[in-house]
This record gives sequence, C-alpha cells and structure tokens, in this order.
Amino acid sequence: MSESATIDWDLARTIAAKVNRNEPEIVGDERKRMNDDFEEFTALAEELVANETGLRSLDGNARGRVADRADWVDANIRSFQRLLRPMLSKMEDEMTSGVFSAVGPKVAGAELGMLLGWMSTRVLGQYDLLVIEDENPEDQDMVYYVGSNVAALEKRFAFPERDFRLWLALHEVTHRAQFTGVPWMREHFLGLVATTMEEADPDPQRFIDGLKRALEVKKAGNDPLEDGGLAGVFASEKQRETLDHIGGLMSLLEGHGDVTMDRAGVGYVQNAERFGRVLRQRRQNASSFVSLIQRLSGLEAKMKQYAQGEAFIEAVEDHGGRDLMDRVWEGPTMLPLLAEIRDPDVWIDRAAPAQVA
Repeated sequence: MSESATIDWDLARTIAAKVNRNEPEIVGDERKRMNDDFEEFTALAEELVANETGLRSLDGNARGRVADRADWVDANIRSFQRLLRPMLSKMEDEMTSGVFSAVGPKVAGAELGMLLGWMSTRVLGQYDLLVIEDENPEDQDMVYYVGSNVAALEKRFAFPERDFRLWLALHEVTHRAQFTGVPWMREHFLGLVATTMEEADPDPQRFIDGLKRALEVKKAGNDPLEDGGLAGVFASEKQRETLDHIGGLMSLLEGHGDVTMDRAGVGYVQNAERFGRVLRQRRQNASSFVSLIQRLSGLEAKMKQYAQGEAFIEAVEDHGGRDLMDRVWEGPTMLPLLAEIRDPDVWIDRAAPAQVA
C-alpha cells in the first residue's frame, strides 16, 4: 500500500489552503524586489555567518527561495513524507484495517493540514535540511522565506525592508551552516528522528499509559505538555530518551541561531534589537487558541528553545569563552542534553578541560 493509505496528503493540502486562504498577494515589482533581496542577502549572510562562527558549508552555496504559503506547505508535506516513511510503513497494517481504514487517513490528513495551514500564516523563514538522493536536488537543501508573512510584518511594524531581510537570512543561513558545516550533524539529527519514528507503536495501551503518566505529572505540579506537547505525553520510555537528545540539540541550534544573527549582523543590520524585541513579543502575545495549538503540538516547547539555548551559550562562554562553546561541534557525545541546556554547569563540568593544580 502507498503512504496515502495512512495519511491523506491531498486532504492535508486542501485543509491547509483553507486555513491560510487570506494570504496577501505579493506580485509584480514588490515580488521581484523581495526575490532580489533574499538572493543577495542569503549569499551575504552565508559569508557573515562563516566569518562569525567558523562554520562553512561543505555542500556548496546556500540558495534562498521566496515562497508563498502554499509553497511552504508543499515543502513541509514533502519533508513529512520523507521523515514519516519508516513509521508509516510499520503502522500501515494497523491503520488500514477495520473502521480506521476509512476514517484514519482523512483524520490524520485533516490534522496535519490544520497545523501546517496555521503555521504557514506565521513562519517567516525555514531551512529545509532533508536531502534525499532519488529526489530533485533543486527542491532540496533550500532556505525558504515566506514572502507574504515577511511583507506583512514589515508593513505592520514599519521595519526597514533590507535590514529586516538580511537579519532573517542570518538566522536561517546559520541553521544551514550548522547542518552542512558540521560534517556529522545532519546524519546525527536524522538518526535521532528515525529512532523516534521506528519506536512508534499504535497499541492503544500506549495512549492509556501516556494519559496516566500525564495525570501523575500534573498532580506533581508540573506541565505534562512542557517538553513536547502530545508527542511527549504518548512517547515510550525510549522515545522520551531520544526526545531529550533532540530537545537539547534543537535548543542549542535555535539559541546559536539567534546569537549568531545578532553578532554577525553588527555593522550590517541597524535595527536588530528592535527586530528581536518585536518577534519575542509576537511569540508571547499569542491568542488563547493559538497558545493551545502551540502547547498541544509542542511548538510552545520549541519557542522556549530560543531563550534556553541563548542562556546556555551565555553561561558556557562566560565560563570558557568561544573555545569551550565550540566543543559542541566536536561530535554527538559533546552535544548538551535538554537537562544540561537548563543547567549549563552540568555540561560545563563534563566539557571544560580539567584544571591542573
């Protein structure tokens, strides 16, 4: 059976299009100017990021692409199809039998479409790190900028266009430098994701156990959704261990992205402090409905990664400067776990060279 037997991808696209249908159009001279800007700034950002971090891509020059919301949704559906292949293949028999065979794929497609449709109205840029050998290279290893969202934010807050666009490019190109300038990073990250997918189990008992565990966490006064939304609640013990590695890695990469965009932009971006303040407020001032989506999907945890990652980097550099911080790129064993992101001294104790008396 095909992957469409487990998730209705066409329905996901249709639902996403309905959710983001009020997209303001960018056409003509405005569209050309934005394309030209992001082509220029993606190249400039790559050089600035390399000079600041020492991370230079081993996979050629970065390529930027201005996308509309539908383009962004399509790109992410392709990514989901690649990422979910192991899990979908494993779960196919369970998901295509009985009553679920009729409604399951549509439910999954509708949920994915709702999530991607909503996200497409807010995301500004994204680096697509997946590279599949048997697929068109022109559609992979791409830095995307969602043009209508960028333009809407610029107009709403009267951002200087070229300053803001270079600032965005610096963050997304930093992510590309992390995954293509550190030789082992892409393979390691995708390996963690694959491990999580391989452990997927449709057994209803898994959901019952997850609910019981969530109630216990809640009774203890903690938030069961804090570290990954519903996925974290229903994860197995092994999956939670892997999610801890993924959470630590993503906090590091997001924090490093924010720190680098500010440092690399000095002398080039004149309004970085204001840009950062507005985007932080934008993340925090979400409506109750948006906040609910963020919590259930794990996006709230992702947004915390920016601040936690920055705080980790600051603590590490305060202790041992850039030399100590750069140890995170030495290999997977040097990456901080999520607990170490939240308590940097633990990572510093195992990473800092021993002092000779």
